Amino acid sequence: MNHRAWDRRTILKQAAATGVAAGLARTGFALQSAKAPAIERVVLVSFAGGVRSRETIQTPGNVPTLMAMAKDGVTYTRARSSNLGHFGAALSMFTGISEARGIRENARGGDPTMFEYVRKDLGLKAGDVWIATSGGAQQTNFSHGLHADYGPLFGASTLDGDGLFNADFKAILAAYGKPRTLGAEEQAALDRMRRACQTQAQGDSRAAAPDAESAARIERYILDELSGGTADLRGANAADAKALRVARNVVSIFRPKLTAVVLQQADIAHGSFNGYVEIIRQNDAALGELWSAIREDPALAQTTAVFVCPEFGRDSDLNSRRGLDHGDGSEDLNFVSCVAWGGPFQKNKVVTDDVRVIDLCPTVCSLLGAKARLARGKNLPQLLA
Repeated sequence: MNHRAWDRRTILKQAAATGVAAGLARTGFALQSAKAPAIERVVLVSFAGGVRSRETIQTPGNVPTLMAMAKDGVTYTRARSSNLGHFGAALSMFTGISEARGIRENARGGDPTMFEYVRKDLGLKAGDVWIATSGGAQQTNFSHGLHADYGPLFGASTLDGDGLFNADFKAILAAYGKPRTLGAEEQAALDRMRRACQTQAQGDSRAAAPDAESAARIERYILDELSGGTADLRGANAADAKALRVARNVVSIFRPKLTAVVLQQADIAHGSFNGYVEIIRQNDAALGELWSAIREDPALAQTTAVFVCPEFGRDSDLNSRRGLDHGDGSEDLNFVSCVAWGGPFQKNKVVTDDVRVIDLCPTVCSLLGAKARLARGKNLPQLLA
């Protein structure tokens, strides 16, 4: 019989350890040591537009940032995509369900997204969950679905980088300046900027207005961005670079639980292989700015997880225009590489077993303590140390 005295300190320590273990069990993961830092925030970068592994982890010189993340994290070399249409394949990443949607469809899906699961289960505000996009109105559909149990009340705050930080809005700010006491014209300018920051679906009677504090912070953020350098980004990947810059600043300023970035400009590959490779290189550099901002912030470095994954790859062979389409059914097209980086993740781990892009949704939700109830993916294996 153990006659050890159970004083108050011992009891508290035991209760704390039990609580940690129970929390990890609820998420579907198990850490070897309770001392490992817990994941408090997740950043998911959808390297969309169709990006092959050949031009990323198989050509390290193109993606030094991604390779550095891989060396300090976990790489899944065979992540199977869901389908071959950009919209449906990228949406699948967020719902955990293979979405049979065409490349030009522009409507919300019926399935809940990871944003809705996390907000509802954790009781989060709109300012705690963000998505930054580069592909225009179509990609804003990723912020939430239309499922009766979830929907716009639990959607992500949405910033379309190219639509918000463009010349027109910058001209508004230049004309009126940062408002001190708002006149009618200044108020009208701010109203236009607020509408560009679509925290909820327009015209949906169920959509909840953001709370006053979140609205004020969003307003200040918009004004600071417009007077900063985001609108001046140029180059072949300008829209993608703006989305990544927006995400970098959102993560640094708002410190949300979940931030997603959706890229798109690699789709230039249809007409130019060289242009596609240049987009990959430039986006990797912009990803480096986001990653550096996380690592250099003591409040984020040990508690933030980052996932980077394309929605699908590209054909094995060049087309007649010396570009790359996406329709040959090859492994180059159907399997992509996913990189995961974060405090409790394994280091320099390469997983060659088949996983699925739809596994990202339940994995992200589990790490944050939510449950992707309708998702059909599974938690990514061999992730935690």
